[in-house]
Amino acid sequence: MKQVIFLLFILVGISGLANAQQNKVPTPDEIAKKNVDDLDKRLKLNDTQKSVIYRFTFNQAKEQADLIKRQQAGNSREEDVDKFYKLQNETSKNIRNVLKGEQQSEYDKVIEERLSGKSKGKNKKKKKGEEEEVEGDIKGLLSAPPLEQQKQ
Repeated sequence: MKQVIFLLFILVGISGLANAQQNKVPTPDEIAKKNVDDLDKRLKLNDTQKSVIYRFTFNQAKEQADLIKRQQAGNSREEDVDKFYKLQNETSKNIRNVLKGEQQSEYDKVIEERLSGKSKGKNKKKKKGEEEEVEGDIKGLLSAPPLEQQKQ
């Protein structure tokens, strides 16, 4: 009887470990909510902006998830990579058009931090004897300001 209970505990433990190691991919809804929450903290969005940005990021996440599934199934095409990045650029441009004044410049900073792999408040201290890493200029990757503002 003790052996049966012991085996039962081992089986429960093994199944628990197996479940814990499975990678859980976030849904497009979860991705969109997280993006909107992160942007809201930095940009102080109003309700309309939140709604519109959620719609843009949800659509992007949904289409990119489909592209990733296709790649994992081995059915991806070369155009899919281009489409993946075009979706990101298009979404970024659409979000930028929803923002006003100071929000746009702060959004550019957010994008720059994301592209460089940094996030606000996560400053790493240099270890003794470690050289400082030089960052390249990524201004060319940022969305261009709308034509209306360029004329002013």
